[in-house]
Amino acid sequence: MKAVAMPTVSRVAVCGGTHGNELAGIYLVREMLKKRADGTEPVSVVTVMSNPRAAQLCVRYVETDLNRCFTRAALSAPVSETSPYEMIRSQELNALLGAQRSVDLLCDLHNTTANTGLCLITYSDRDWICLHICKHLQACTNTKMASTPVRYVHFDIPLNEAYSLDSVGKHGFAMEIGPQPHGVVRSVIFSAMQEGVQLMMDWICQFNSGTLFEGGWVDVYTMVKNIDYPRDSETHMISAAVHPDLQDRDFCLLHPGDPMFLCFSGETLRYRGKEALYPFFINEGAYYEKGVALSLARKRRVQIPSVRSETD
Repeated sequence: MKAVAMPTVSRVAVCGGTHGNELAGIYLVREMLKKRADGTEPVSVVTVMSNPRAAQLCVRYVETDLNRCFTRAALSAPVSETSPYEMIRSQELNALLGAQRSVDLLCDLHNTTANTGLCLITYSDRDWICLHICKHLQACTNTKMASTPVRYVHFDIPLNEAYSLDSVGKHGFAMEIGPQPHGVVRSVIFSAMQEGVQLMMDWICQFNSGTLFEGGWVDVYTMVKNIDYPRDSETHMISAAVHPDLQDRDFCLLHPGDPMFLCFSGETLRYRGKEALYPFFINEGAYYEKGVALSLARKRRVQIPSVRSETD
């Protein structure tokens, strides 16, 4: 593939606390906010506490999930004093970070209770900036992230239906790291996130300075569907838990016939899909309310071109 010249990434947003009980991102943003810019930084970085009310209360959200409030319909809907706080806040964040697409790259920090390692989650499998940042993180094996697997997750939905904060930038992704319980910060998870953000910024600075980054291949996990827990036909209450053979095996191939759930009655329910897929967000604590026990993805290798910043 021919090398691609792309505009410099001159303005970056790093956001934490979109979910107020995902503490690694909250504490990292607080640390970043302590450092005042003096105008000599090679890249302008906007650091934002996305949902300060939820962060103060250490809850996922106050009235509704902020990270589902960034669809075009939601951002254009009229709001008033009686609107849910997160609906109002999403429009404030869009005005700050997304108006006229002013932010070149938006990195939204998240934690998951699932054993995912570090994932860059985005709506595009052809965003060369995001894919090269992922490739860069994967190559940095001599850092604090050496024991943290790095993966690229693609949500294959139209951009006009994109619902999360990272979608308001020209380029954007959620940097999701687990496992970490909600309402808790684990030092190893915080360190991996901090290192991931620093490596991202290192790549951006090198890219802006004219460095040519060689192309190659990146494994992309494209989400296929979500799987709900088995439920009682009358009460609709959950009737099974994730099977122990599947628990904590995020991104390990799930074959037809493999154990998926263990019913409270003792029966094992097996995966009935026709193709082997990769499960992730297995038993994510925040997704019980959404009716999601796990997500399934299809993996493929995506070739990415060499890139460098545009020069005059």
